[in-house]
Amino acid sequence: MFVRDRMSSPAVTVRDSESFQDALKLMRERQFRRLPVVDRYGELVGIVSERDLLYASPSQATSLSIWEVHYLLAKLLVREVMTSDVVTTTPDTPVEDAAQLMVAHKIGGLPVVDEHDGLVGVITETDIFRTFVEMFAGGQQGVRLTLEVPEEKGVLLELCRTILDVGGNIMSVGSFAGSDASKRGLVVKVREVEGGNLVRAFDELGEHLLDAREG
Repeated sequence: MFVRDRMSSPAVTVRDSESFQDALKLMRERQFRRLPVVDRYGELVGIVSERDLLYASPSQATSLSIWEVHYLLAKLLVREVMTSDVVTTTPDTPVEDAAQLMVAHKIGGLPVVDEHDGLVGVITETDIFRTFVEMFAGGQQGVRLTLEVPEEKGVLLELCRTILDVGGNIMSVGSFAGSDASKRGLVVKVREVEGGNLVRAFDELGEHLLDAREG
């Protein structure tokens, strides 16, 4: 799965010459928390978040009159509050790598830039969460197993055969770091089989079943 499969496209953008107030209004109308900023040629020059705009607003403790505040805000341009050092990704980037970029830079979204077409979309943390839910078959009925298995070749194949032998159909498989370097955690969701049958099968196999639940 790649960024192009999960991004919003075309990207909703704001011009760097637009006012602070217009950008904030657009965000609230479209329920966005950030917008890519483009220049008059449509080239990506920055990104602005709702937080950037709210931080730029005068404090309630200001001594300015309401008229003075509105005058200053009307003159404040997006280019004056945007972040110009933009972290981007590409349509062909794997979704997990885009998510890692967001984690590393502590940001909630990435403009998606194609080598030939320029800015083609935006992928956000919400898109990543939806992908996560889908990959783990969240909200779908089945038996969810959490196991800790040896970090060895052939373990997953043996696990799949065990599920098949009791009539199960695998919906999703995910992995995570085990309790030490010699182990691997697995989350498997299975349908068309009773949870008790799966538990007994893995007990006989000798795998370390941490949790089993239906839902």
